[in-house]
Amino acid sequence: MSGVQQITIEAAEAGQRLDRWFRQRFPQVTHGRLEKLLRKGEVRVDGKRAKAANRIEAGQVVRVPPLPADEGARGTDDKPRAQRLSARQTADLRAQVLYRDVSVIALNKPAGLAVQGGSGQTRHLDGMLDALRFGSDERPRLVHRLDKDTAGVLLLARSAAGARALTAAFRSKATQKVYWALVNGVPQETRGLIDLHLAKQTGPRGEAVVPAGDQGKPAQTIYRLVETVKGDLAWLVLMPLTGRTHQLRVHCAALGCPIVGDGKYGGRDAFPARGDLPKTLHLLAREITLPHPEDGTTLRVTAPLPPHMAESWERLGLDVKKGEAALDALTAYAEGLSHSPPRASRRARRS
Repeated sequence: MSGVQQITIEAAEAGQRLDRWFRQRFPQVTHGRLEKLLRKGEVRVDGKRAKAANRIEAGQVVRVPPLPADEGARGTDDKPRAQRLSARQTADLRAQVLYRDVSVIALNKPAGLAVQGGSGQTRHLDGMLDALRFGSDERPRLVHRLDKDTAGVLLLARSAAGARALTAAFRSKATQKVYWALVNGVPQETRGLIDLHLAKQTGPRGEAVVPAGDQGKPAQTIYRLVETVKGDLAWLVLMPLTGRTHQLRVHCAALGCPIVGDGKYGGRDAFPARGDLPKTLHLLAREITLPHPEDGTTLRVTAPLPPHMAESWERLGLDVKKGEAALDALTAYAEGLSHSPPRASRRARRS
């Protein structure tokens, strides 16, 4: 059981909802548990009662009550618990860097690596960030997240100023994110906008995200069909316009085309009958485009197919170059919907 913590809000964290900040700091504390702590006045901001939707500001102090050891992802010194890495592990992690400058690190996150700690999760990227200092006095900071089983581009800020700028870019939707997915099934339309509200729901198998009508949070995804394989599998390029938890996985399942390997939302339908494909989630954060925090020029970073997806692409005879053509078509479609992505002037990619 940890003691009471008094945590000062950093500049890079300002503007967030209190519940989102708390989820980042203590990811194993459920929303229901947090609401209970708030109702009882055990979580306070500057000594006053607060609500989950309150926006926090730099310099404010959040009182966090004693939490069981398995409910805190950070130590009592308010720093992520660092994991000791061998020289080989450090080299392997650094080999995943797609782009690096004084402000930003773009990492090619492997599938299966959690970004932050969770229940029973002892190995996670948040605990490895000291290996990515590259001589800097500051520890890199996470500025967005990917699911544990999703591979691809993940951004880190190398300073507090960089974190503020990148967080602002995500909040203002000045960022374009592109994903590749292999799905079981073929959409009726070759392109479209999935507009489906989502909400979190707790059940016997834990927390999941479900379609929720107007009672949920707005969630929109643009998709484009790249290619079909024997009429039963499809390669999709996806562009989320919102950033809800598990949004792409739920949207694809709602489209009748669950992502291959996504048993959580696709059940048995997520595993094609052909059986010769890896059973890992076939979802890649392929590309991210956003204003560079240092000078405002546009940074574009592209990740390669992870090993399990590269294996599937080879087995199915899919050509990576077709994904680029589909992205151009999808971008034009997005612009027609008044969602104009920025043009790139800096670029880092691996094929």
